Amino acid sequence: MAKFYVDRSLPKMVARITAKSVLNRHRKRDGWFLDDYSINPYSGCAFGCVYCYTRGSRYEARGAGGVAAKVNSPQLLSRQLRRRARKAEHGFIAVSTATEAYQFAEKELKLTRRLLNVILAYRFPVHIITKSELVLRDLDLLAKIDERAILPEELESLKHGAIITFSLSTLDKKLARIFEPGAPEPERRLRAMRRCGEEGFLTGAAFIPVLPYLSDLEESLEEMIASAKEFGARYVFVGALTLFGSTPESCRGRYFKVVERNFPKLLADCRRMYKTAMPPGYQRRLDAVARRLCRRHGVRYRIF
Repeated sequence: MAKFYVDRSLPKMVARITAKSVLNRHRKRDGWFLDDYSINPYSGCAFGCVYCYTRGSRYEARGAGGVAAKVNSPQLLSRQLRRRARKAEHGFIAVSTATEAYQFAEKELKLTRRLLNVILAYRFPVHIITKSELVLRDLDLLAKIDERAILPEELESLKHGAIITFSLSTLDKKLARIFEPGAPEPERRLRAMRRCGEEGFLTGAAFIPVLPYLSDLEESLEEMIASAKEFGARYVFVGALTLFGSTPESCRGRYFKVVERNFPKLLADCRRMYKTAMPPGYQRRLDAVARRLCRRHGVRYRIF
């Protein structure tokens, strides 16, 4: 168990964690994001996305107490990557998969930036997944990683050691304010994506999760994919919403509550659709529509 206590010197509402490990090795490479490893510099997230899968999943207990910084994670990562590098086990590291690496605390703490310095030192490739334009601050480090990282042989044709993906669930500002209350507005993310593309990075948009009956309709998906292309996306993901848990504070409970408050006519349909964490066949249907729309707009569906 990690030590957990409040550090008054950190930004408001941010606690301090002394973790035992920070690098997670996957059993197999992720087929979407291409990562063999993942790291999460923070526990919990101030963006407060209603649909966040960590509430109700195995991460729920760790995220229930607010935001915490894993302040010893750079030292831990250095030790863990040193061992992997000696064995030539270089692979993409996803930052972050269970939190937001560029949430508000990062502006002051620079924990993610310190981790990127470690990743650069050991020449691992990195995949940043973010909702924040704060990633632009670290393009200097990411450019060095992009150039110097050692890619797995099967991924050498990518010719990039740094990938930057911007996560969105909708382009509608009002919808985003309801379901992603603390996150930057969608257009700010798109503009940041354009800047990353202009700087030469392999960058794209992850429309994950799309919102049932709100942003998963074909006309909405087409607008999203066309906008991603316009703002320089080289690739697009479209992913289904998953709803875990059974308590009012789980993502399932929170999501239904927000739908009931804001879109009461959709509540019965959402409950009927989500009898399980993900409706059978839903992702396949999204894939089929998204692939067709990506072909129409000349953007790759997924990275590789």
